[in-house]
Amino acid sequence: MSSQSDLNLPEESNFAPTLERWYEHHKRNLPWRHTRDPYRIWLSEVILQQTRVAQGLPYYERFVEAYPTVTDMARADERDLLRLWQGLGYYSRARNLHQTARLIANELDGKFPRSYNSLLKLKGIGTYTAAAIASFAFGERVPVVDGNVYRVLARVFGIAEDITTTTAKKTFAALAVQLINYAIDPATYNQAIMEFGAIQCTPVSPDCMLCPFQQSCVAYQTGRQQSLPVKAKKAPVRERFFHYFVFQNNGRLALRERTSRDVWQNLYDFALLETDEPKTTFRELGLAGPLENWVLRGHQTAAPMVITQLLSHQRIRATFYAFDLPDSVAGSLPDGLAWYLPDEVRALPKPLLIVNYLEGRLDK
Repeated sequence: MSSQSDLNLPEESNFAPTLERWYEHHKRNLPWRHTRDPYRIWLSEVILQQTRVAQGLPYYERFVEAYPTVTDMARADERDLLRLWQGLGYYSRARNLHQTARLIANELDGKFPRSYNSLLKLKGIGTYTAAAIASFAFGERVPVVDGNVYRVLARVFGIAEDITTTTAKKTFAALAVQLINYAIDPATYNQAIMEFGAIQCTPVSPDCMLCPFQQSCVAYQTGRQQSLPVKAKKAPVRERFFHYFVFQNNGRLALRERTSRDVWQNLYDFALLETDEPKTTFRELGLAGPLENWVLRGHQTAAPMVITQLLSHQRIRATFYAFDLPDSVAGSLPDGLAWYLPDEVRALPKPLLIVNYLEGRLDK
């Protein structure tokens, strides 16, 4: 924390009560705030980990409708669950949801562990999610620490340590534990600090004029709102070039399940070649084997289409080549491909990039 003696540093004992009072007047009306069901709290936190509330809320509502209880989710077919998750990205989180739901339903009699330390033992539940479930569902006095919390604490208390380092994480964790001890209600406090970071102490243009900590916030008093929290620069984005071959025959499309440990595992896409650099036409790809035979025997039905998708550390530039295949070659599918009718294609879990390509095409 800042060592400047001339600053009016915030008193730690006042921080939690002030935040809780702010929350009572400014909190958004969100469905997961009206339940102590650990399943629904867990579901909302996983959905919102990398998603804004406006985008995540419809997903939460659809999941609750499809799987009202953890037992319902445990019984789900993974393909259906991934299809429902489609568009959120980070599909490993959906698979972890499913596996953990099965464990809770089958081995824990459908009941969530009631403590932070026990929740941490479940697959896909880290420190933040465990703290959220433990405090919101069971009232345990354990603080949540996520990006919003880092930002609020760094600014209010003037912590200039790089939040990506182990040392800084220990500093913030220790302060968070100290602050929640003064909270009237740990669940309300945790909701409050996350909400404060989301709508008041925002990453860009925080609302400092109406902030209850204005007079004691180190960042505001020293003009460092934009430089706190300190965070190391992100790793460079990896560029990838996908070349998709969209084969059609009698209204069917050839798709395959991605089984390798790469992006979009267990989702469905088309026949694919990947290159290290962009290519102008498919003729530059050096096609061979069945894929070359299909392209040579097929009829190209549309001009190539390019769609780009930015993932967390990757930028995928996908070029789509569409070919209609005669019946004489459509019977022998290479590389795990299978034929699907339009309704079957709609039901398959697919990367958002594939969904965007297919939009409007399945009805033609």
